Amino acid sequence: MAKKTGKNNRKADSKGNTADCTTSSAKADLKSFLYVGGRDCQVAHLREIASAHGAELIHHDGGLREAVSRIDTVLPSVDCVFCPIDCISHDACLRVKTGCKKHGKRFIPLRNGSKSSLERALQDIKDGRLKHA
Repeated sequence: MAKKTGKNNRKADSKGNTADCTTSSAKADLKSFLYVGGRDCQVAHLREIASAHGAELIHHDGGLREAVSRIDTVLPSVDCVFCPIDCISHDACLRVKTGCKKHGKRFIPLRNGSKSSLERALQDIKDGRLKHA
């Protein structure tokens, strides 16, 4: 069993080996998230970004072709929800916000539907600048 060895934030296992435990990776914290809205042509790229951060992206188009009620069924199984505020309907955004409050999930609005916007938010979570529920 591992234990902390004091002020230096190192962890010692039963054999006395130590490892730095100051960095928490998104791979351990963020397993899956719901991405509501955005552009269909970006979804494959967004999945690659999520995968690079050790997470699974579940996409909902925000009500264009998929029923908005599907959001309610997916929400309990994810760690948080990302919504690009420039590419989502008002109904879908309201449904997501209400569902996040109900299920205690973190709602993370993104400035836009770009790949870099998602990348930046995932990096912020990984670095501890953006906490998720």
